[in-house]
Amino acid sequence: MTVQDPNVVATAGAESAASSNPRAGQVGLTVRQAGAGATVVGVSGEIDMLTAPQLRAEVLQHLAAGTTLVLDLSGVSFLGSAGLAVLVEAAQHGKRRGAAFRVVAVARAVTRPLAATGLGEVFSVFDSVEQALGADEAR
Repeated sequence: MTVQDPNVVATAGAESAASSNPRAGQVGLTVRQAGAGATVVGVSGEIDMLTAPQLRAEVLQHLAAGTTLVLDLSGVSFLGSAGLAVLVEAAQHGKRRGAAFRVVAVARAVTRPLAATGLGEVFSVFDSVEQALGADEAR
């Protein structure tokens, strides 16, 4: 069994293996602007103790005063406790800054931990990015 330090930079030979294995400290993140003051961060892969810091940094960077951040977790295949902690922190951070924080969750791997912990009631959870972005218009 090999233990890999997540703080060690992969060498050229190990880089291809690390990029194809989300458990090796990799998570897929895409960021796009969805209109004035709205950002969508798409997440894919597994959110665990190795990948949660990367997600946290990206999410907190985009939570600015008066903006809307939609975190699209539809590509997430595992959401562990470290990922749940990132969601809670983002919701609190957004509230302090006057930013709207919304989560898109459709896969059982995400909806089940949210329901089991009651966190689905802590922040706004939607079935699609379009619904999350349209929530302002519905108010």
